Amino acid sequence: MNRRELIKTITALTGASVIGADLFFTGCKVLNKNIFTEYDISFLDEVAETIIPKTNTPGAKDAETGKFMALYATDCYDETNQKVFIDGIAALNKAAEKKYNTGFISLNATQKQKLLTEIDSEAKKYENQNVSDNESKMAHYFTLMKQLALMGFFTSKPGFTQVLRYNPIPGKYEGCIEYKKGETSWTW
Repeated sequence: MNRRELIKTITALTGASVIGADLFFTGCKVLNKNIFTEYDISFLDEVAETIIPKTNTPGAKDAETGKFMALYATDCYDETNQKVFIDGIAALNKAAEKKYNTGFISLNATQKQKLLTEIDSEAKKYENQNVSDNESKMAHYFTLMKQLALMGFFTSKPGFTQVLRYNPIPGKYEGCIEYKKGETSWTW
């Protein structure tokens, strides 16, 4: 899977285009500033782990997806998208406080999943409203988080080699391979 195919897959999974994708293809700019704290990175790890939990395969924390999310947002997002992303951390914590009277990191797995499912629905409505209004509004913060969680995990070594069916040396070209229900995607 090349980068363009990955971006298309993430777009299909999240229902929105990847913010900063143009920078992803042309190279990231170096800002030389650290805008995320260790708490922010562990917060992003918790969000990513809720989206991609550890099962019989590695989860997002195993791939250190929070670090990737922080690095990508720092190096590849413009200041406006960085602000949306950082404000999203506060908004997600505020939503957890409002619903469960505690911060997001302190929630149990079921509460995290319920909260993120609700916010994901809200983000999809927001994104669909932007499309129907034909406006170019800022992306919803959860759309940014979800996209980076998916991209960070599936481009990591654990995601690429232990979750996807990794074949480092592919054999002959087979244009049509039978799919069996439940199989993971091929990559090489």
